[in-house]
Amino acid sequence: MEFIKTPEQYVDAIALASDSIGREVTLRGTIHRVRDMSEFAFVVIRVSTGLIQCMMSGEVSGLTKADLKDGMAVEITGTVREEVRAEHGFEIVLSAVTILSKPAEPMPVPLGKKYMGLTLDVDLPLRPITLRHPMKRAVFRIQGAIADGFAEYMIKQGFVHIHTPKIVSAGAEGGANIFKLDYFGQQAYLAQSPQFYKQYTAGIFGRVFEIGSVYRAERHNTSRHLNEYIGLDFEMAYIDSMYDVMAMETGMLKYVVQYLKDHCAEELSMLKADLPEIKEIPTVTFDEAKQIMLDKFGHKSKNRYDLNPDEEVMMCKWAQDEYGSEFVFVTHFPSAKRPFYAMDDPENPKYALSFDLLFRGLEITTGGQRIHDYNEQIQKLRDRKMDETLFESFTMMHKYGMPPHGGLGIGLERLTMQFLKQNNIREASMFPRDMTRLVP
Repeated sequence: MEFIKTPEQYVDAIALASDSIGREVTLRGTIHRVRDMSEFAFVVIRVSTGLIQCMMSGEVSGLTKADLKDGMAVEITGTVREEVRAEHGFEIVLSAVTILSKPAEPMPVPLGKKYMGLTLDVDLPLRPITLRHPMKRAVFRIQGAIADGFAEYMIKQGFVHIHTPKIVSAGAEGGANIFKLDYFGQQAYLAQSPQFYKQYTAGIFGRVFEIGSVYRAERHNTSRHLNEYIGLDFEMAYIDSMYDVMAMETGMLKYVVQYLKDHCAEELSMLKADLPEIKEIPTVTFDEAKQIMLDKFGHKSKNRYDLNPDEEVMMCKWAQDEYGSEFVFVTHFPSAKRPFYAMDDPENPKYALSFDLLFRGLEITTGGQRIHDYNEQIQKLRDRKMDETLFESFTMMHKYGMPPHGGLGIGLERLTMQFLKQNNIREASMFPRDMTRLVP
């Protein structure tokens, strides 16, 4: 009879070795590269958090340096010694090597180089391999930390972490940009947003957040669009206005930036990331933004309902020039092109109590105050000639009472891309799904 106990506490291999100068350590990793120096070899081992330089002289455990190949999983034992020229200030002098597994073929890309120099067309099909590279891996350690920081801030602010269905009976955004599927003979869709469920649960818990997949059947093939992305969403009840939601986002972004500095200093340094300094974020209305672009840039916008990509760039340049802010909120978008659950401004119903947050020339957030009154929500559905019977489960919450509430959604990949100043959103998606990619 055997009994399973809990595992030992995880210890990072780099930290373990760093704390063991002059002592012997045993650890496991993958051979990242072997540098033959004639009389000896540097064997660089890739562990979960980085690279460890090892020195191999002569034969070790019956193996020579010629026997060690990139991609081999190994267990090594050796004595740690200080070496200021090594990446972490130490190296391990090998006394034992056990090969745990061997690759069947040579690496298809130069993982051992500092920069692989791959185009996206080469990189993306090989992502299970290229993501092993330290610089690629750093991107997604940072992305994971963005989500962790977001969740930690939300929890500290009294939000409950929820998980909502991704197979739904109706699209939260309406329109044709929705993936259809056969659900045991019924028409169903992939969720465009967790919007309905966020609103339901805001009526239950008061404050909720989710980190989950979002699906958009948009025929975009641009550097800023994906057909599946990760949404950072939250919804909060008992608000006074949409400005409460905007204030919560501002606090969250400040928290996330500090969280990245605290938890990803090495990765940020490796990628030469320039994180924004966030103090206060300026706010302008949609109409004010149009006037600013005309006055400052001589640009007369032809889009009556939204901001075009070049206009987002202009507004961020204005915010940077006028206020030293890389962010700017644009509020009060025309109601006609905002979702049917967006509350209209009581002072001017042509505009919705809705906002976008622009960062470094790109919209990363859409949010606002939602309709909470039953009759108002039903009337808006009717005004838009939408079949209210299809939304009975949604309007049920209004019928039986909802507090004033609002929330927002942030694209995790877009936020990552802007933090790291990447050129294409696919760089910020581990395995991107766009119009042409279903594998890997």
